[in-house]
Formats: sequence, C-alpha cells, structure tokens
Amino acid sequence: MSRLGHAALAVALLAASSLRAAPPPTSEVNTTGLAVTDTTVTVGQLHSATGTMAISETGSIQAEQLAIDQINAAGGVLGRQIKVIKEDGASDWPTFAEKAKKLLVSDKVGTVFGCWTSASRKAVLPVFEKENGMLYYPTFYEGLEQSKNVIYTGQEATQQILAGIDWIAKEKKAKTFYLVGSDYIWPRTSMKIARKHIENVLKGTVVGEEFYALGSTSFGSLINKIKLKKPDVIYAAVVGGSNVSFYKQLAAAGINGTKQTLLTISVTEDEVLGIGGENLAGFYSAMKYFQSLDNPNNKEFVAAFKAKYGAASVIGDVTQAGYLGPWLWKAAVEKAGSFDIDKIVAASPDLELKTAPEGYVKLHPNHHLWSKLRIGQWQKNGQAKVLYESELLEPNPFPKGYQ
Repeated sequence: MSRLGHAALAVALLAASSLRAAPPPTSEVNTTGLAVTDTTVTVGQLHSATGTMAISETGSIQAEQLAIDQINAAGGVLGRQIKVIKEDGASDWPTFAEKAKKLLVSDKVGTVFGCWTSASRKAVLPVFEKENGMLYYPTFYEGLEQSKNVIYTGQEATQQILAGIDWIAKEKKAKTFYLVGSDYIWPRTSMKIARKHIENVLKGTVVGEEFYALGSTSFGSLINKIKLKKPDVIYAAVVGGSNVSFYKQLAAAGINGTKQTLLTISVTEDEVLGIGGENLAGFYSAMKYFQSLDNPNNKEFVAAFKAKYGAASVIGDVTQAGYLGPWLWKAAVEKAGSFDIDKIVAASPDLELKTAPEGYVKLHPNHHLWSKLRIGQWQKNGQAKVLYESELLEPNPFPKGYQ
C-alpha cells in the first residue's frame, strides 16, 4: 500500500474511533428538560457551608467535589463534563428547602448531592418528591424513611445503632446507659430506637436521657447528672459545633476514656479535628468508615483527598459516604443510558461499587447500601483504632418493633 493509502486508512480508522467515542445525543439522554447539553451536565450541591453544622458538612462538600473532579478527568458521564452549582443551607432547615427548589426548578440540575441532618433532609424531601428530583444523602440516620427520590449512602439505624449497642453491651458487659443527643429528629428517633433495644432486647436500663438545642455549649448540669448516675455507658448523639464543648467539658470534669465508657454515633474525624483527640482518647464511635481503614481503595482515596485539600485534612464517615454519591449517580446514569430521573431510579437497584474506600457496597432496592459496621476507639492523634468489623449488613429502614 502506498504512503497515501496508509494515510487514508489512518484517517478512516480515526474517524471510526471518533464516531464510537461520540457521546449519545442530548435528545436521547435528556427527555425531561434537565440542565444537560452536548458537552456538560449540571448538578447541585446543597450543604451547610456556614453555621453550626459547617464543622460536619465541609468534608462532604470536599469529597463530593473530589469525586466529580475524578469523574471529569476520566471522561465525565455519558461523555459530558459535570458542572456544579453550590448552595449553602446555612444550618437552617427552611433555607435548605428554598435552595432545593431553586436547584430543581430554576437551575434544573440533573441531581443533587447534599444535606447532613435529618431535619434538613426532611425539609427538602417534599420538594424533591414534588419536582421529581434526585438527592444523594450521605449521613448515617435514624431510618424509618424510604423515597424514590433519595439514595441514602450512609447507614440506617439497624446497621449503626443496633449493631453498635450490641457490641458495647457484650464487650463491656454494660447494663446501664445514659442517652444524650442534640434536640432534633435524628437524635430523638435514634435514642427512641436505642432505648427500645436496650430495654426490650438487652434487658438493660436507661438511667437518663437528655437533649440539647443545636449549637448548645453548656453541659455542666448534664455532666453532674452523669457523675451521679454512674452509667456503664454514655450513649451520645450530639452533633455539629456542640461536640467541641461537650467533650472538652467532659474531659475537664475528669470523665475520660480510662474511667468511663462512651459510645457515640455522631463523632467522626471531622468533629475530632475541632474537639481534639486528647479530649476523646479511649472513647468509641460506631461508624461504617474510619480514615484509618487499611485497604487499597482507602489508601488511594486518602492520598487523593490529602493531595487536594492538604496533608492536615481528615476524612470522616459522612465525608466518605458523600464521595460515593457522584460515583453511584454516574453508574446509574450510564446503566440507564439517560439522565432522566425515572430511568436513573429504575437502574439503581443492585448497583455495586467495588472501589468504595469503605470496601464493597451494593445498593439495595430500598435505596440504602449494604455495608459493614465498625467500632473505632479514638486515639490522641485524632485517628481511630478499628476494634471491630461486622459482616456486610442488609439495610432495613423499617425494623419491626422499633417504630
């Protein structure tokens, strides 16, 4: 073949390759008027960048952006680069609902990654269901909810609360529990579930139960009651900035990991950064993920996160669950061959992620993830030593006897 013939063949092969690589036309992958063009798809982020919840939600914002950057670097979703509109819920539930409506109605985003507290999720849920939007929600929560329009990438109560209490009761031979949480739906419902399990299943006793408004900083009265009752376990679901005051005041009062067993379902590495590892050393958290997990997926994730956000940055449970959202959305879109919400919903059950930092996860038809429960004991350096890991737990957001 002549040199000219070789050149013509190369051009033909290149053209064929370009045709194969061309993304599907927008008219086929976007039939409902979402913000999708031939080259981009716009999504929303809706978290508290300000207010008392910013200490917890900043990590989710960062992890979701990291996932989006990685997806874009690998070619995007259906050949389209992801653009992000960031909105600040400002730790205020009505603001969350207002911003959710903006993202879905005005911006017509393809999906939203967002919320942290159950109060914020409950505030936006009617908006997502009315407008048929899609929310990827990253926080461990109380369960008792299932929606076509939400993918829950954190754990529900049976995976975190019940499994964690079972471990601490067995490990510490605990019989008496003092329950304390912030005053809104997730801690109150979580403590209701915890109390039923302690009393009805473990035949233990709840010797006290207290709730404090979000942002509270004074826990002296509570600490005096704990000293008086001497519970085997303090079971804590204090959230946001209140954690800093709570644990520092416990330490100042001489309540520490060498003298008192404390199990929390709300402290991750993100909160420890503000609390200080020295104020938590010896206490336990029940989570599905800790930064210290020793597996190849997590090592790669931690390295990428620190490369983007700095060597001093930390990664907590909800941060990691936030990272899963964009990847699960990408998998659903590409399985469906469409950005249409109804088609994404239909494609979502049984999706698997083998690259998740926490390890293998699978999306249940109830829109929650199969995942493992881990118990970590906090060290002075702000990291957790993982002492226990369960089998893969099937999500059950509506457990009988706990509603």
